[in-house]
Amino acid sequence: MTAAEALARAALAAGFDVTKTEVTGMSQRGGVVCSQVRIGERVEASDVRPGHAHLLIAFEAAEGLRWCHYLAPRGVVLLDQWRAVPPVVSSGLHAYPENPAADLRAAGVTVIELDARGVATELGDARLANSVMLGAAAARLPFSAEVLRNEVLQRFGADSTLMQSNARAFDAGREIGV
Repeated sequence: MTAAEALARAALAAGFDVTKTEVTGMSQRGGVVCSQVRIGERVEASDVRPGHAHLLIAFEAAEGLRWCHYLAPRGVVLLDQWRAVPPVVSSGLHAYPENPAADLRAAGVTVIELDARGVATELGDARLANSVMLGAAAARLPFSAEVLRNEVLQRFGADSTLMQSNARAFDAGREIGV
């Protein structure tokens, strides 16, 4: 949920009206996490209606499929290739989609696919994947990447090591998300 918070705070800092909603379900046990951030000159409702999202950031491959019905006709999915196989799949109750990005493209969705977790791992810590994804998303947002980068880095307070590693991750995301 840190990513949604960073997006919302960056949009506010850039002078936009913002609402943010989050559904966490049983996230600590492999359940769904869904955050919605609405950004505009004037935002009157908190939820994004299906068919109206301009950007879907999927931090896990199958999540792009799960939430793609929210996309507007020209919306874009920024999709991390990483697969988190949930317990219902490992128990055999459900199947994991073979190629979520291909399924999305077959449905006419514009997909920007990247290996954020792989990039983060190369930078020394897989947990940096969210910063990679935010960096990749920056070019598609209605405010400067620098505003978002500053907000991401503020999340780490005085811990200069975390700030530096997240700055590298964000910048790496910007390079691959263009």
